[in-house]
Amino acid sequence: MDKTLKVLIVAGESAPFIKSGGLGDVVGSLPKALRAKGVDVRVVIPRHRAIKNDTMYGVEFVGEFDVHLQWRKQPAKILVKNGDVPVYFVENDYYFGRGGLYGYDDDNERFAFFSKAALDMLAMLDFYPDIIHCNDWQTGPLCAYLKEIYSHMMPYSKIKTLYTIHNLQYQGRFAPSTLDMMGLPGWAWNNVEFYDSVSFMKMGLVYCDYISTVSETYAYEIQTSEYGYGMEGILRSRADRLCGIINGIDFVANNPATDKHIVKHFDAAHPEDKAENKRALQERLGLEQRDVPVIGMITRLADQKGIDIFAHVVDEMMRRDVQFVLLGTGEASYEYLFRAMQASYPGRVSANIFFDESLAQQIYASSDLFLMPSKFEPCGLGQMFSLRFGTVPIVRKTGGLADTIQHYNPETKEGNGFLFEHYDSWGLMWAIDEALKVYHMGKEEWLTVVKNAMNSDYSWESSADKYIALYEKLKNE
Repeated sequence: MDKTLKVLIVAGESAPFIKSGGLGDVVGSLPKALRAKGVDVRVVIPRHRAIKNDTMYGVEFVGEFDVHLQWRKQPAKILVKNGDVPVYFVENDYYFGRGGLYGYDDDNERFAFFSKAALDMLAMLDFYPDIIHCNDWQTGPLCAYLKEIYSHMMPYSKIKTLYTIHNLQYQGRFAPSTLDMMGLPGWAWNNVEFYDSVSFMKMGLVYCDYISTVSETYAYEIQTSEYGYGMEGILRSRADRLCGIINGIDFVANNPATDKHIVKHFDAAHPEDKAENKRALQERLGLEQRDVPVIGMITRLADQKGIDIFAHVVDEMMRRDVQFVLLGTGEASYEYLFRAMQASYPGRVSANIFFDESLAQQIYASSDLFLMPSKFEPCGLGQMFSLRFGTVPIVRKTGGLADTIQHYNPETKEGNGFLFEHYDSWGLMWAIDEALKVYHMGKEEWLTVVKNAMNSDYSWESSADKYIALYEKLKNE
């Protein structure tokens, strides 16, 4: 009898095919780590029209079937890209042949269709996983369908679901008629109703067998009214089925010793070679080419990311002898803020209001400091990328930032970054000044912090082990 653990990871996106944020990074990298540890892991995502064509070479057609929602029948084509980790695509142009991923009036129907297609696909593949690992609101319907309908069919009856919250703020709330559209029984209303709407996030939380989120601190925070977005009661009621497992990053793809985007390779043994990358970045972005602390920021321009408190200290920060580099897009008012900042400080500020993967890697590898003053941060990957590249994070003590960054102490030489606790502008400015104080203590002191950062291990190695232990626990219940 085959004892191999079988896992299907279901999500709305996955790198390298398409991603809108950290979810895509996780779904792109966690399966590789699981596969390396002997798990039969596969991934399924929608075939979004916006998926990069160059990632789809070698994709094969597997089969086609109709998916029935209460008032509509639509075909689902299943494609697969075989490789180390097989990735399946649910193709239907009516639902997914659009420019974006989410934010459409019929998102409820689109992701009900996707969830049902992912379950129907199993019969066609004759692959019945031990665990279906669902992610965020887009996959909440799968948990409901499995419990209310599919679990009554023998091959599906033993499948368990793990539901991972990547960001509780986005809850997939839709009109009450959604329940009828999905073809779920009327008694399910209490399990999905959220302030007189149907919430796909609540659907996942109530119907799954176990809930995880992407850091230990965030698992605690979401049970409070401050971070729970109305779901804290449900989460507290399931606290015995809730845990936090910190995300990791792909250490092979993000390696300063081999990264193809950067000018000079370096490692923790020779972090001083970073300086050449800094000069190259200054030249590329039209900054003054001199030895000055460069503060980088790669982010969505939104309140959650702390841009509102940062706006109040822009001029105060620029009174220090620093340079500042931004990469990101978001709310128009914040885009304007950074463009104005660049105009006010020519040669010292570079505001790049777009996204470019090559430039992102160069900023991670070339900056001295990396700013993440988030209001809340379920896990955060930016601080992990910056640690990997020896760029010292300045972060707020929340969620995954609190779990990965320790404040540097010049006396003990311990710590890999700088933290502030209270969500306000002066806390942020204090942390920036703390970092600059250490920077100006001299090269040797600064290289100590840089080495501490680079020696922080936030690869998937230990987190993958925790997921496997959780999968095994669920499988054996």
